[in-house]
Amino acid sequence: MGSVAKKGLQQYLLQLQQHPLRTKAITAGVLSAVSDVTAQKLSGIQKLQLKRLALKVLLGFAYLGPFGHYLHVILEKIFKGKKDSKTVAKKVVLEQLTSSPWNNLLFMIYYGLVVEEIRYQFSWLSEL
Repeated sequence: MGSVAKKGLQQYLLQLQQHPLRTKAITAGVLSAVSDVTAQKLSGIQKLQLKRLALKVLLGFAYLGPFGHYLHVILEKIFKGKKDSKTVAKKVVLEQLTSSPWNNLLFMIYYGLVVEEIRYQFSWLSEL
């Protein structure tokens, strides 16, 4: 690993230890931005839809990051800090059966009611 990348990773891990909630919220926002920019480019959108991008970043930062943080805090309490592979598998199954469907449902509702509605309401601006 290059020295710049290694230092960046070390700094990120340090921030994750010192400020886990903030770091996870920012990370979720950045990953939401990267995934939406990628999705927009792959779907053939010529001009980046900044309102859509901002709303997705907001969801990642304000909900997905904190939710994931507290979910894993709860999972650690449920499984009392066990680290063996069987416990990890149980955590993954529990997460996939509970929070993953909830997060997918919430995202679809958020996207349909907020992102698409705002895009629809401001579509007249593109006609000017």
